Amino acid sequence: MTPELQAMLDQLDAIRREGEAVASGLTDSQFNWQPGPGRWSIAQCLNHLNVGLAMVLPAFDRAIATGRDQGRTSPGPFRYGWFSRLAVASMEPPPRWRMKTPMKKSAGTTHRAADVLAEFARLRDQLAERVRKADGLDLARIRTISPVNRLVRLPLGAYFHFILAHDRRHLWQARQVRASAGFGA
Repeated sequence: MTPELQAMLDQLDAIRREGEAVASGLTDSQFNWQPGPGRWSIAQCLNHLNVGLAMVLPAFDRAIATGRDQGRTSPGPFRYGWFSRLAVASMEPPPRWRMKTPMKKSAGTTHRAADVLAEFARLRDQLAERVRKADGLDLARIRTISPVNRLVRLPLGAYFHFILAHDRRHLWQARQVRASAGFGA
């Protein structure tokens, strides 16, 4: 496995642990508590991540299959262009600027912690499976088309990095909810 892909798997392990930690010991009421009007709860942050990742997994499957079919292999290391680097950097926490999500309804309203956390772990396991399947492929030359905006096409490796950064961004947001004044009252 390439060092880049192994680093992604390590990040996924950390993300899975952080998802569990941010919701650890919370009642469903606390899990769904919102720090203010229009601000997301921990449940909404994690559910948004689940919905987004579930949408993108088929795009990863298509990109991996196309890369294999076309024989696009490389041992790396991989370099990504300025747009890819900017897209990934824009997702890293803490946010430099707030963004409106094109998937507003993905947060949902109220959720059971046990359900959201089980799905969170299951989907990250599925992402890890895709990362492993991408081993040996040219992560910089295989394009992945975003299911959210078909105009956004990132190299497979950059899209993996983008999703991991997106997870970290919303886990950071969930941590901020837990640290908010009035939380748990």
